[in-house]
Amino acid sequence: MKQGLISEAQVVRNILELLRAIPDLKKSLPVDCEQASFWRKRLNQNAATRRILLLLREMPGFTERAPKRRTPAAWQALFSEGVGDGLLRVLRQVIESADYKPVKRPSLRRWRDAYGPDEVIQRIRPVESNAWLPNPHRGTTTYQRFQGDPLYAAWSWYDTYGPVEFPAVKTIADNSKYIPRTTLSYCRWPWAWFEPDKGKYRWDIVDGALRAASEHGQTLQLRFQPYTQRRYYDKSPTTAKRHPPKCSVNVPDWYWDTGAHWKRKGMFFSNEPDSNDPLYLKHFGDFIRAFARRYDGHPDLESVDIAYAGFWGEAGGNATPATAAKLADIYLSSFKKTQLLSMLGTPGCRHAQRRTAGTKRHIGWRTDCFGDFSSADVPEVPFGKGWNHTYDAYPKEVEKQGLRNAWQQAPVTMESCWNAPGWFLKGYDLDAIIREGYRYHTSVFMPKSAFFPAAWREKLEEFDKKIGYRFVLRQALLPLTVRRGERFKIECFIDNIGCAPIYRSYRLALRFRQKNRAVVVPLKQDIRSWLPGHRWFEEKIALPKGLNSGEAKLDLVIIDEEKRPRVWFAIDGTQVDGWHALTSVDVL
Repeated sequence: MKQGLISEAQVVRNILELLRAIPDLKKSLPVDCEQASFWRKRLNQNAATRRILLLLREMPGFTERAPKRRTPAAWQALFSEGVGDGLLRVLRQVIESADYKPVKRPSLRRWRDAYGPDEVIQRIRPVESNAWLPNPHRGTTTYQRFQGDPLYAAWSWYDTYGPVEFPAVKTIADNSKYIPRTTLSYCRWPWAWFEPDKGKYRWDIVDGALRAASEHGQTLQLRFQPYTQRRYYDKSPTTAKRHPPKCSVNVPDWYWDTGAHWKRKGMFFSNEPDSNDPLYLKHFGDFIRAFARRYDGHPDLESVDIAYAGFWGEAGGNATPATAAKLADIYLSSFKKTQLLSMLGTPGCRHAQRRTAGTKRHIGWRTDCFGDFSSADVPEVPFGKGWNHTYDAYPKEVEKQGLRNAWQQAPVTMESCWNAPGWFLKGYDLDAIIREGYRYHTSVFMPKSAFFPAAWREKLEEFDKKIGYRFVLRQALLPLTVRRGERFKIECFIDNIGCAPIYRSYRLALRFRQKNRAVVVPLKQDIRSWLPGHRWFEEKIALPKGLNSGEAKLDLVIIDEEKRPRVWFAIDGTQVDGWHALTSVDVL
């Protein structure tokens, strides 16, 4: 027996002893209330009485506060505070719940018959669903590949090798040992792959990646990296006539022939390009501008990283803050439509945030070592007291760079430090990692397409559902009848159970259907204001013209600029052409 929990038989015995100890209780109860069978039957009559039974099995007066000497005087003393009134209410509740008969409702010939003739409003309360939703701009990404492509064979990954071939596929499979479905792909390639000759661009790579993402039901996050690998010229010869001695990095060969300078002692390797050289600003800047002219605002381009200098374009390499600002400005002036993401903790991020502060332009931020809980295992520092990103970098940089509330207007992307198998091998606390992901209002999680350990897969799938936005329609209040030509009011109670808003200006819309006619009515509500938590609003809309008298079915969804369903609510129920079938109204 669980602590503080008694059996059903003990509950019945206690009730009978109380009735004998406090005779006044019986005055308002049925005459056979002193029989054990009376209470056994009623306590098991229906779901409501069974809930009462569960409470009685742990009620303090029947468990830890029950008198050890079960005498009438002891029972009287225990319940003397309310002279038995509280217990009487409990016993009456058992009987009333057992005798309850469901309200008889009319048979339905029409949908309107469910309501009384004098009712004028209807409340729609959908049931929340925990299903995965194909909603855009949020969730887990694939990396250097697309939905359904094979994961990396082990738990290593490759920053350099973005996809360059994009075979057509007939069927889009689920991902195996990963998030089964995603709506985002993240790919990155070195600059040299895009511009093998000055001014001659491999746009076929980008075109193919954007097309492949769309075909796989995804949009593409993208980064072009200044360089990604060490290069030894005896093993990897260069076509450049002028280049650093012996070794450098994989910038385009032609770049060295421009007279560009290098740093003999680089951040990660010898002879890295000098990012402060005006020639670097010119030529890498030319590429950024050319890319933006072709792709800014492309519907399948989710975001572009402000990767401006150094290995992988992440930390800025040897660029000074002044140079970082100039390079970031090239991105800011070139991309007017596509969402930009800057790397947390870099001078370029700091400059981008300061420049756009107080404007309508909002720059998102990203990190490259989410989940880092490293512990120093060296004799100089007590174990567990070493530097890591989670405690030393993120909270400080968010404050210093003025990003505490930036998530309210632009997305946060978290790239894993290592990946899920790496976390598992290091013995990290997955719950703590997920907690940090929610705290930073993550919209996008990029774990490098390495398989998820089986012990963690369920938690990572739940994390995928809750990052970014996840809207539940708790209630919609509408009239039952509307006259043609009239405006009517709709009230909505929306619950964002995710950890961030949506950042796109999609529209919540109603659709009226009668036979083969359907009319879409976008609402004015700005869904970007739906921060995590409750959101209530009301709005008056006009009944569309041309509807006939009689029933009009009413659907609801969030639509894009073409009035196509784009974002779905986490609710059960049927869908019609991608719309949530909500209710009906009578047109008079």
